[in-house]
Amino acid sequence: MERRLTAILAADVVGYSRLMGIDETGTLAAVNRHRRELIEPALAGHGGRLVKLIGDGLLAEFSSVVNAVACAVDIQRGMQQRNIGVEQEQRIQLRIGINLGDVIVEDGDIFGDGVNIAARLEGIAAPGGIAVSASVNDQIGSKLDLRFEDMGHQTLKNIRQAVRVYAVLFDQPTERPAPATSVGRSNRQSILVLPFTNMSDDPDQEYFSDGLTEDIITDLSKISDLEVTPRNTTFTYKGQQVKIGQIARELSVRYVLQGSVRKVGARVRISAQMIDAGNENHLWADRYDRDLNDIFAIQDEIAHAIVHQLKIKLHPEERRAIESDPTTSAEAYTYYLRGRRFARTMTLPYLNLARRMFAKAVELDPSYARAYAGIADCDSALHIWYAAQLPINDILAMSAKALALDPNLAEAHAARAMAFHHDGQDAEALGYFESALALDPDLFESNFYFAHSLFRRGAFEQATVYFERAAALYENDYVSPILLTAAYRSLGQPDTERRWAEETVRRCNRAAEQSPDSSSPVGRAGLAYAHLGDRQQALSWTERALALDPSDAITRYNAACVYAILGDTERAIDLLEQLRPSSSFYQLEWFANDSDLDNIRSDPRFQELLADIAAQR
Repeated sequence: MERRLTAILAADVVGYSRLMGIDETGTLAAVNRHRRELIEPALAGHGGRLVKLIGDGLLAEFSSVVNAVACAVDIQRGMQQRNIGVEQEQRIQLRIGINLGDVIVEDGDIFGDGVNIAARLEGIAAPGGIAVSASVNDQIGSKLDLRFEDMGHQTLKNIRQAVRVYAVLFDQPTERPAPATSVGRSNRQSILVLPFTNMSDDPDQEYFSDGLTEDIITDLSKISDLEVTPRNTTFTYKGQQVKIGQIARELSVRYVLQGSVRKVGARVRISAQMIDAGNENHLWADRYDRDLNDIFAIQDEIAHAIVHQLKIKLHPEERRAIESDPTTSAEAYTYYLRGRRFARTMTLPYLNLARRMFAKAVELDPSYARAYAGIADCDSALHIWYAAQLPINDILAMSAKALALDPNLAEAHAARAMAFHHDGQDAEALGYFESALALDPDLFESNFYFAHSLFRRGAFEQATVYFERAAALYENDYVSPILLTAAYRSLGQPDTERRWAEETVRRCNRAAEQSPDSSSPVGRAGLAYAHLGDRQQALSWTERALALDPSDAITRYNAACVYAILGDTERAIDLLEQLRPSSSFYQLEWFANDSDLDNIRSDPRFQELLADIAAQR
C-alpha cells in the first residue's frame, strides 16, 4: 500500500439528471465530447492523471497544486466558451473541487480523506466555479493571476473537522482591486485589527500586546458575518506609521480597529477605537482601566462593541464561542503568552524557560489546553534538536491531554502532528497538520511545523508556502527566513534566495541586539552571509556564535553549513563528525537533504558519514 501527498481534482456536471431528462442522447454525447476535446487534453497538458470516471464526474490527481488549479481554470474557461450560443437549459456546466491531501494508492485508484474532501468541495462549488481547500489556497499564493474569495469554515458531509474553503475567482485577476465594500461574501463586513501598541515602560511586555491582538482577531474570526484580515497580513503593519485610508485601499477593508495596551503589575489599561476607513470617522472608542483578571472580559466587550456598531446578529454558537475563555486565570494566561514568545526562539535556554512557563500555567489552571500544547511543543523541539531524553510517547500523551480538553484547539492538533512527525509517523502527522491549518490557518506554529516537516523530506516548493506565512505571522522569527533561503537555493531561484538571506540578516541583527548572549541569531546570520557570498562577514558571525556557545548543537551544525558553502570541506566535516554522537536521529537525517551541504556531498568522508547514519536506521 502506497501513501502520498497529492493534489486531487474532483469534477461533475451540474444538474446532470435534469439534463438527461430533457435530452438523454444529446446530453450524453455532449458530456463525452467535452471530456474528450477539452477536459482530458487539459489534464494531460497540466501533468494531471485521470484516475477514474464516476458517472457524470471524474477524479484526477496532480503532483503540483499550481498545475491542478491552472488546469481547473482552463477547463472552466473552456466550458464558458463552449456554452456561448447554447440555450440556458441545455448548457453543460461543471463544478470543480480541489484539495491537497494524503491519499492511499491501490491498483491505480486513490482513497482517503484527501479524496473525500475534494469531492465535498466540488459539491459546494458554484455552477461553473471552483472551490478549493485552505491548503490549496496557501500553496498558490501569487503564483497564478487569480483571486480567492474566503468562504469561511464549511461543515462538509462525513468530514470530521470543518474545512476552510475558498472560491477561485478566475475572471477577476489579482491586479484588479476589489472595491472596499464588496470584499468577501456580499453580506460580510470587512475589518482589519492593527497590532495593539505596547505602551508599557518595559518593551518586554510586547508579548502581552501581541497576544491580546491575536486573541481579538481570533474572536472576531468566529463571527460568520465578519471578514477579518488574517494575522499574517495584520502584523506586517506592526511598528509602522500608517494611514487608515491607505491601508483600507491596499487591503480592501471597510473598518479598522486599533488600540494600545499598558500592563503594570496586576493592572491593565487598554484603549481601542474602530474607524470607518471610507471616511475615517471614529465609530466607537473606549478605554478599559481594570484589574488584570478582567482581561478576558475586556476582549469580550471589544468584540461585542464591534458587533453592536456593525449591527451584526450573532448566532448562539458564535456568542458562546466568543465568550468561551481559554482559561479562568489571568496569571496563567500571562505565563502562557510569555512562554509562547520564548518557545518561538527555538534555543535551548529559552525552550527550557518556555517549558517552565507553560508548566506554571498548567499549575495555575490544570484545564488550560493551550499550555499543555505548549509543553508538547517544547518537548518536541528539545527531543529532536537537543537530543533530550524525552520519550515520544510522553510527548504524544501531553498533546492528547490538550486535545481532550479542547478538541477544536489548533495548537493541540499542531503539537500532536509534530510529535507524530518526529516519531516517523508522517501519515498520522499529516492529518493533524491539516486539522490544525483548517481550524486556524494563521497560527504560527501550524505553519512553521508543517513547513519544517515538508522541508525535512525535501518537499521544498511546498515548504516555502508555509515558511513564508510563518515569517509573516511572527516578525521575530528568523528561523523561517534562513530555511527559506536554503529552500530557494535547492529550487534554483537565486534572486529569491538572496532576498530571504537579506531578510535573515535583518531579523538576526535585531534579535542579536535584543539577546546579545544568544548564539542562535548570530549563527544564522553567519549562514545568511554565506548564502550572500560575503565570506568575511560569514566567518566573523560564525566564529562569534561558536564563541558564545561552543556546545550548542544547532550553532555547530549551522557553522558546518557555513564552512560547506564557503568550500572549507575539512572544517565542515570535522564539525559534523563531532556532532554525530550527540545528535538525535531526526537531526542526523538533515545531513541527507540540506542543500547547504551540497558542496561536500562528493567528499569520501561525508559519504562515509552518511553511510554510517543510514546503517543505523
